[in-house]
Amino acid sequence: MGKVHLKSRQWLEDGQGHMVMGEGRQRIFELIQQTGSINQTAKLMKMSYRGVWGKIKATEEHLKKRIVVTERRHGSRLTDEGKRLLKDYARLKKECQRGDEEIFKAIFEDE
Repeated sequence: MGKVHLKSRQWLEDGQGHMVMGEGRQRIFELIQQTGSINQTAKLMKMSYRGVWGKIKATEEHLKKRIVVTERRHGSRLTDEGKRLLKDYARLKKECQRGDEEIFKAIFEDE
């Protein structure tokens, strides 16, 4: 077998299989944190404002927590809950990748 690499993704779903958090929403929240603007985030993501706003609201509804606050004068920002979600999701991805790499090496290293 030639050289192969493992690729994996993690996302969070609710009990009905609806997306709560994944790489796309991670990027949305990171851009809101960087730009302070949902509109600018939508442009950078090449999405509609409504599409970005819908993903934010869906995550908030599933978690029953406010993730993004918008104020006319100050733009948009992540709440403390939003910052925690972003940090915890990044940690989850990192830890899963580490575990996946260990399993991958154990199975494929000898081949």
